[in-house]
Parts: sequence; structure tokens; C-alpha cells
Amino acid sequence: MKETVTFSKDAANLFFHILTGCNLRCRHCYINPDQHGTQTLPIKTIEAWLEVFARRSHAANVIFLGGEPTLHPDLPQAVQTARNLGYRSITIDTNGYLFHDILDKLSPQDIDYFSFSLDGATAAVNDRIRGDGAFRQCTDGIRDAVSRGFHTSLIFTVSRDNIHELPLMPSFLEELGIERFFIQVLGLRGQSAGVARKDRRVSRAEWLESVLGTAEAAVDLGIVTVYPKVFLDLDEPFECAGRVADNYFVFPNGRVYRCPLCEDHPVHSLRIEEHQLFPTEPINEKDLFALDIPEGCVMNKLIQPDNLAYNDQGDPEYKIACCLLKEELQPK
Repeated sequence: MKETVTFSKDAANLFFHILTGCNLRCRHCYINPDQHGTQTLPIKTIEAWLEVFARRSHAANVIFLGGEPTLHPDLPQAVQTARNLGYRSITIDTNGYLFHDILDKLSPQDIDYFSFSLDGATAAVNDRIRGDGAFRQCTDGIRDAVSRGFHTSLIFTVSRDNIHELPLMPSFLEELGIERFFIQVLGLRGQSAGVARKDRRVSRAEWLESVLGTAEAAVDLGIVTVYPKVFLDLDEPFECAGRVADNYFVFPNGRVYRCPLCEDHPVHSLRIEEHQLFPTEPINEKDLFALDIPEGCVMNKLIQPDNLAYNDQGDPEYKIACCLLKEELQPK
């Protein structure tokens, strides 16, 4: 069954980057040290910031990110703090190296998911994007986590470098024991924003042709599959998560964004200072969210306008959806 996952004011999602350091140098990494900082947050700071957002919402989900979050030696303590503060769900996004024996220091009851990043069904494709040896390390990490009873999901970022392997993923995920599959679209952030990277995005036709079929194949194998809606017909309503939902993208330098497309720019609408959350001065992303344009997402129009196409009269042929609007397919 396909369902568009609507934005909810009853839940908040905290995407918490506890550091920006990583052992890999992925082609599409969105981390921008000039904008996000290079700090590794001390555990006391992590705990204080977790409390800030736990107070802000009674039903928050937290996703620990980096860089590579398992490089942080105090990640298990951060997880326990999040659980004690009442976060609704806890996820760790990882490249699969699983540093500091993290699987030995957590139990399946401590977290809801380990979410692994893999960008190919073969080592040849994945390692060209993520680095030599990454495929084997990630798949070994998945198998280890599954064998210990952890729930696992997998993120695949679609680009021209790997779209041909997308149809191979469902059966491979079934073999690995993955329960949830997240298909992501390549955004122009961080490493991907460079001129040499811009031609790695797939076209609208390629996206529509490849993604839905793969998602349906994965669901037929019992794997919950989620992917961004990306493209809207002109008669479909546009909603901006920055207006109607509580999503917070927190970085070690204290910047808090509401929209991931903004993260390469100092337009964050919130900041953390002395363990308190403050609004930033206009003009920031919040002011941009208020703009209504025929193309849908104003941030897409500003940052990656090549996603759009126009007719001879200069009108858009379709809209771009908010990147946080997802389609979810559940096994029957």
C-alpha cells in the first residue's frame, strides 16, 4: 500500500550531528565544515541539547548523525540520555564501520534502528562513491547488527553513478535482512554542490522510471520502502515542512536549520547558545519559506533550479515537492 507521509505537528524530528568528522570522503557528502563546524561535541553538551529539544516536543524522534556518529566515544551514553528523556524513537545513521564496539555497548532495546548508508549493490559501484573497502565493511556491519537482533534500515542516494544498480537492491536487501529501505535523491549540498558534481543528478524521467519500480519490488519482498516525492503535478498542492512541521537539523557549531537544502548557507533560522534555542535575525530560511511560487519549493528554485523545466510560455511544467515529503510503501 502506497501512502504519502504527511507532515505532522504532533511529532518532531531532531537530526543531531554530534560531530562532523568521518573516516570516509563520500562524493555526495553534504557536510560543509565552513558552515557546520569541525567540533566533536562533548557529551555534556549533547545531553544539554537533547534536553532542549525534548522540552520543545513531547513526541520527538532523534537521529544521531555525523560525519560518522559512531566515531564519538560517548554515543552510547547519548543514546541512553535520549531514552531517559522520553524520545519517541532513536536512530543511529552509520557508514557501517561501527567504531568503538558500538554493538557491544548497546542492546536492541536501546535504539529503534541502525540505519546504514550504502550506494551500490556491488563493491565496484559503492566504493567508487564512498571509498575503497566501504562496501565490505558496511555489509559486514549490517550482518553483525542483524545477527544481534538490531532493527536495520538502509539509505541509498540515487545519482547517475549508481542508478543502474538500483533495481538490484531489493533482493540484496532481503539477503542482508534489512527491514526498511530509504531511497534518497542527490541534492546539491556539500561535496555535491561543486561544478563537477552537478551533472551526477538524474533527470525527472530517470527518477520516475527507476524509483517506483524498485520501491514496489522491495515492498513485494516485505521491506518497508520510503522515497521522496520530489516531483508534483501542477494541480497537486505544495506544502513546505518549514511552515507546518517540526524538523530540526542541528550542527556542532550551534546552527539549527529547518530545511536541509539551506545547509550550505548561513540562513539558519535558529541557533543554540548557552544551551538555549534562539531565533536568528531576518533574512533567514524562515522568511524564504513564506514565499509562494508556481514552482513549489522556493529553496529548490534558488539553489538547484536545473531540477525544473518550463514550457514555451515560461510556465513550469511541474512543481518540486518539499524534500521532506515522502512516499511510504508498506508490505501488504
